[in-house]
Amino acid sequence: MSAPPPGRFTEFVAIDWSGARGRRHRGIAVARCGPGSDAPALVAPSSRDWSRAEVLDWLVTRRDRAMLVGFDFSFSAPFVARGAHLPGETETRDAPALWRYVDAASADEDLGAASFLEARRGRHFYLGAADGAKRDFLHWRVCEVAHDGSTKPSTVYDAIGAAQVAKASFAGMRLLHQLGGRIAVWPFDPVPPAGALVVEIYTAIAARAAGLRKGRSKLRDAAALDAALTALGSAPHAPLARYDDHATDAILAAAWLRARVGSAALWQPRGLTAAVARSEGWTFGVA
Repeated sequence: MSAPPPGRFTEFVAIDWSGARGRRHRGIAVARCGPGSDAPALVAPSSRDWSRAEVLDWLVTRRDRAMLVGFDFSFSAPFVARGAHLPGETETRDAPALWRYVDAASADEDLGAASFLEARRGRHFYLGAADGAKRDFLHWRVCEVAHDGSTKPSTVYDAIGAAQVAKASFAGMRLLHQLGGRIAVWPFDPVPPAGALVVEIYTAIAARAAGLRKGRSKLRDAAALDAALTALGSAPHAPLARYDDHATDAILAAAWLRARVGSAALWQPRGLTAAVARSEGWTFGVA
């Protein structure tokens, strides 16, 4: 996986995602910036809040633009450690096959996947004490296990609590399937010579890069956001109507994508083999 040439991307978009039920989602925020140092700005949805389908349409209509687009959800379930995405159920060998499987098995509106998880609770997903011991559901992808053996706080099989990423991730897999190859998705696809590219991000990585300490990475006022943007080489932002985690995470992550796009180590991380790239993918920013 080679790094893109300098200047390959001229727009940087970060999307704070949501797996919530319903048609419109306050938890989705889209921020974008161009080259240089101007601060990222929020992209307004057509209604008060974004829908997942609207995000999909927004991307597809801009697929020919030189955009690097980061989504804050896991692009696959673990595969390498157990040889299956959903052991005993799926025979999917690569992540796009898993996306197709999830999309076909999910009837939720607006590309949701809550029913997919609920139908498999206690078997693959932990949604509460009735499902057994939570530790039995904790399995991680290669990129979620650090070199010292520590792991990312949550997995896609843990679907309960404020830190859970399961619902957003499986809803996101439906969106990736619906992209239908119209936009390249790294590292399943190589960096294309032109057009948009989608990558998986983890907003906490952007926060660490901006100097925010673990456990104190949420930005809820203008001064804190500007201080973090300055650390990433960005100018101050235009005032927001509301300073919530979704908006500030997206703004900071877009600035981080612009600042780190040229880092070869992030495009060629240690541990990203062809087999891992095909079956599990990788979080851009994990070196």
